[in-house]
Amino acid sequence: MKNKTLLFYINAIHDGGAERVLLQLAKRFADCGYRSVVVTSFVDTWEYPVPEGVERLSIEQEQIPQSRLRRNLSRIKALRRIIREYRPAALISFMAEPNFRAVLASRFLPVKTIVSVRNDPEREYAGRLGRLIGRWLLPLADGCVFQTEKAKKWFPKRLQKRSRVIMNQVDERFFQVAGTGENGYVMTAGRLTAQKNQALLIRAFAAIAGDVEEELRIYGEGELRAELEALIGESGMEGRIKLMGASSDMPAVLAGCKLFVLPSDFEGMPNALLEAMAAGRCCVSTACPCGGPEAVIENGVNGLLVPVGEEEALSAAMLELLKDEEKRRALAATAGERAEAFRPETIFEHWRDHVEQVIG
Repeated sequence: MKNKTLLFYINAIHDGGAERVLLQLAKRFADCGYRSVVVTSFVDTWEYPVPEGVERLSIEQEQIPQSRLRRNLSRIKALRRIIREYRPAALISFMAEPNFRAVLASRFLPVKTIVSVRNDPEREYAGRLGRLIGRWLLPLADGCVFQTEKAKKWFPKRLQKRSRVIMNQVDERFFQVAGTGENGYVMTAGRLTAQKNQALLIRAFAAIAGDVEEELRIYGEGELRAELEALIGESGMEGRIKLMGASSDMPAVLAGCKLFVLPSDFEGMPNALLEAMAAGRCCVSTACPCGGPEAVIENGVNGLLVPVGEEEALSAAMLELLKDEEKRRALAATAGERAEAFRPETIFEHWRDHVEQVIG
């Protein structure tokens, strides 16, 4: 295989699990001899650092306010110019908008396109236009990576046949987290958005706060910060529930965590949950679509699953684990064992095999 240039395309590399995975993947390919180039739609005010050995391009130096149609047309055109200039063996895209732009930008050019579905397709490809893209446009890609079998089954058979189901890799640093966090806090991590439903966690924790000593720390930034601050105030929990903002050192944050909670309404394969399990933390998660938490947590064996949106069930699960040290430690230990499947070298080999098979 002579051409060893790969383009990795995503909107931005700011706070988010898919962004971390894409950067880690680009780094892995760079380490084994590929020219890895990360292409973003725009440069954000805060971003993850680009790993050494990985190149970075951006279509816009800052996000340009435009209509949806104009934004997509300009980015497709720019991405097509980049493909012509770099002549990669493959263009690998993450997330819904970058996926359909990648398929259109690469049409009739000598490059293979691999799309990756990172969320619940019922939400990511919702509506008439979304279904048109998911059912008819994405199957034009040469390859696809899904995170769960449930996500894969949403798409047409012709795309399924050219796809792989690959879980997210977890950075090696998370496997090296020391301590047990037994004197620590309850926490969650993720963008402050409706999808992540931190409001549910705030209400559920407030309901049991009088029965436990721990505080709740919420890591991440997003458009719902003011709304969540108001909810904390209304609950009288200003001293017990804290919005911590984004962190660039999540292994250190997890080192002080006694219990990790994922309250999301829907997810792909939630990186924050995988990282907590790799760090050997006890975890509670909603059994949300499209099946990511259920794929990694066996309820009562290596964590607890609760129904989506059910405040009382979430309160009960947290209270049980905060009161029962023996069960909490047992679930944390088996979570660490389950996380061995997320080792970077294991996940990367699945990716490398798929990419090289698509490239030929």
